[in-house]
Amino acid sequence: MRAPAWLPMPVRRTLRVVRRYWRVAARRLEVHSAPARRAWRRSLQLRVVTLTLIASSLLVGAFGWFIAARSATILLTRAQEEAKVSMRNKIDYAEQQLTVNPQASDPKLPNTFELIVSQLADGDPAESGGSVVSMRAGQYPELRAATLPNVGTDELITPELAHAVSDDSKEASQVVTATLNGRTTKYLAYGAPVRTSFGHVELYYMMPLTTEDSAANQIRTTVLATGIALVLLLGVVAGLVTRLVVTPVRIAARTAQRLSAGLLDQRMKVDGEDDLALLAASFNQMAANLQRQIVRLEELSRLQRRFTSDVSHELRTPLTTVRMAADLIFAERDEFDPAVARSAELLQAELDRFESLLTDLLEISRFDAGFAALDAEHTDLVPIVERVAERLTGLADRVGVTIELRVPETPVIAEVDPRRVERVLRNLVGNAVEHGEGRPVVVTLASDESAVAVTVRDHGIGLKPGEERLVFNRFWRADPSRARQTGGTGLGLSISAEDARLHGGWLEAWGSPGEGAQFRLTLPVRSGDRLLAAPLPLIPRDRAPAPEEVS
Repeated sequence: MRAPAWLPMPVRRTLRVVRRYWRVAARRLEVHSAPARRAWRRSLQLRVVTLTLIASSLLVGAFGWFIAARSATILLTRAQEEAKVSMRNKIDYAEQQLTVNPQASDPKLPNTFELIVSQLADGDPAESGGSVVSMRAGQYPELRAATLPNVGTDELITPELAHAVSDDSKEASQVVTATLNGRTTKYLAYGAPVRTSFGHVELYYMMPLTTEDSAANQIRTTVLATGIALVLLLGVVAGLVTRLVVTPVRIAARTAQRLSAGLLDQRMKVDGEDDLALLAASFNQMAANLQRQIVRLEELSRLQRRFTSDVSHELRTPLTTVRMAADLIFAERDEFDPAVARSAELLQAELDRFESLLTDLLEISRFDAGFAALDAEHTDLVPIVERVAERLTGLADRVGVTIELRVPETPVIAEVDPRRVERVLRNLVGNAVEHGEGRPVVVTLASDESAVAVTVRDHGIGLKPGEERLVFNRFWRADPSRARQTGGTGLGLSISAEDARLHGGWLEAWGSPGEGAQFRLTLPVRSGDRLLAAPLPLIPRDRAPAPEEVS
């Protein structure tokens, strides 16, 4: 966010500097806090213990504060009650002594103040920390105040307290902190009017709260220590309880990872008869059932692949014999009756299709068995594309389709298996010609530094939504009832997808009903490299993509 333009230039520069340093600090904080955040996300035990400590700290802190505050209040209330009782006795004594002085102008009255204070004083606060007693006459400024011990009372007797006792003639008390003789102490200052024959004077009794403060501090320390110990104990208990639950879960996760990696004999240790033991036993039973099913499926798959391979190989011999006989009959078909000659032609065509199906089955069995190998070599793809188009020209002429090539004038070199690439392109172009509905088929070749791509575009019946993922399934056809010109086996695109995957490439499809389809083969320039992008788009440029197709 930029600073507003109306701000002065120095202010804007300062804001930019502050913003820059703020971003640097935020990035550094993010980097340094990454291990903690990663540990927080990955450890259930850490989260439970931390949340338990936070919640227990808040609860224990609130409870401890309440106990400490309540204890301090009780101690202060007790001190106030004691001061009130003591103050009542002192007031009675002072009233008795002041009856001998009928007027405020009596010259003996200051001596009476001194005598009363000396009798009421509890001791010397400088030595024993005792109370302070003071008598003064706020309504008679000429009378000197008497205080024992002789200390300054400006901090002890506040103006508010003096006003309440002298002017309002009522008892009042305050808790104040004062420094007397270099010693800071908290006092309970209690003041009350003393009635005399000439009016009233004020008697103040300041009692130190040292004992109460000490008791309150001890209570707070005890509550704090107990709270910390309780919080730590709750954290330890939460850690132990969570560990009892998390450890079997972690063991189950590690065992599941080993099972997913193919180590089907891994099991959890079962201890006891509780819920966690039941979890471990159920997990082991599930793993055993999965192992049996996987072994059974692997055996069935192995038998199926072996059966397909064996049948395909065993069919080679009778197929060769039948092929020889069929070729002989086909060669002599002109000498047969028209019906027999037509039968010979049908026999020849079906034998071609059967032989193609057998070849595809053998190739699929090699892919399934993991025996397919890539014979990669540096190859120019331009001649391969031209050769595929040339070989399918006859088919294209029969169905009224023209094949347009858009290839670079310079060689396009890539490390590929030319036989497999040619087979993929032959399948793609053949399908495009067959489904082209008499419209042109466009084959485009392009490359960049890391990948080469070939797109085959037709303008025929197209594909319905979702069929672009089904076209590579074995024996799948978009329209099974449609008459075929090439006698395909239904395995061509499946084999093509396996060939592309063997190269480390992609074979993708796009289609729309009535707008045709486009297939894209993308291969890395160097064998073994990882593909990140394709030089050609999957959606044709002549077709504007719908909003849901734009990524």
